[in-house]
Amino acid sequence: MANLQKVTPFLRYDGAAEEAANLYVSLFRNSRILSVTPLEAGPAKGVALVEFELEGQRFTALDGGPMFPFSPAVSFGISCDTQEEIDHFWAGLSEDGEEEQCGWLRDRYGLSWQVTPAALAEWMEGSGAESPHGSPPPDGEDRH
Repeated sequence: MANLQKVTPFLRYDGAAEEAANLYVSLFRNSRILSVTPLEAGPAKGVALVEFELEGQRFTALDGGPMFPFSPAVSFGISCDTQEEIDHFWAGLSEDGEEEQCGWLRDRYGLSWQVTPAALAEWMEGSGAESPHGSPPPDGEDRH
C-alpha cells in the first residue's frame, strides 16, 4: 500500500482548479499533476477535481463555485535559497495577481503566498547568516 499523506490541503476554486494546478506545477521543479477528474455536477464553471504535488506535498483542487473565496487568513510559504529563486516565484505567482508587502502576494486566483528567503527566521532573531541586503530593511520598506 502506498504511503498516504496524513494532511492534504484542499483548495476550492471557481472554475479554475485545473488552470491553477497547472500554473503551480509549472513553477515548482519537483511537481506534477496526479489526476484530473471531471465532475458530473456542481456549482462551479469548470467542474473538475485535480490532485497535484508540489515538492512532495500533495494538494487537491476542486471547482466548487464562488461561495467560499480565498482569504489571506491562509497562505502557503515558499522558502527560497537565492534571490533568483525568490524572483522566479514572485514573478510567476504575482502575474495578474496582487503584490503585497514583506514577501506576501495573492496569485490571480486569490490564493495567498509568502515568498521569503530561507534564512529569514535567523535574520529576524539576529543570528546566523547575514542578510543579502546587510541590515534588515527599515520599517515599511518593501523588498518583496
